[in-house]
Amino acid sequence: MNPLIIAPSILSADFGHLCDAAQLMEKAGADWLHVDVMDGHFVPNITIGPVVVKWLKKCTKLPLDVHVMISDPMKFAKPFAEAGAWALTFHYEAVTYPEVVINEIKRLGLKAGISIKPKTPAKLILPFLKDLYFILVMTVEPGFGGQSFLRGVLPKIKEISEYIKDNNLKCRIAVDGGINSETGFETVKAGAQILVAGHSIFDSPDPIKAVQDLKSITA
Repeated sequence: MNPLIIAPSILSADFGHLCDAAQLMEKAGADWLHVDVMDGHFVPNITIGPVVVKWLKKCTKLPLDVHVMISDPMKFAKPFAEAGAWALTFHYEAVTYPEVVINEIKRLGLKAGISIKPKTPAKLILPFLKDLYFILVMTVEPGFGGQSFLRGVLPKIKEISEYIKDNNLKCRIAVDGGINSETGFETVKAGAQILVAGHSIFDSPDPIKAVQDLKSITA
């Protein structure tokens, strides 16, 4: 069984000190750095673009896991790849032909991921899992950090996990939204292997301990 992967989300970090935040996460033993990209169209918020990814790449050795919550992921796949992204995750709900986007991401040399909103049925993305490095299940409605975890998503995580096992696939399951030690345990028990957490880490009085607490979760 693969070890649990912790990917702190810089959406909850101090945007005036992103480099410091990234280096602190390295020190804490995080595995990836999760970068939330929002366009104000697909979701009601605007965050960062390729230029910030470029500068983050200069100040951290952590793989940059870029999650694009945007209406046209194909348009920005290459700019993010050139900026230094390691993985690119797009939303199933944002595209007409997911397989085309997956192939483009892989062509650019990146790990490919698909994300789904809480109300999107698992059955819609099951056919694509064989081609993905991971599936990102949103456990809040995408757009803003600090939201409460939606426990109604847990059966979906379990359904995806069982499908992956039954079909002997290598795709991993990531979860994002309202993740802390308690909710992280619930998702890991359901089958999650990658925890994206922002508020519970960066708003903690001890961010390093918060990361290590998440890494210590066992189902």
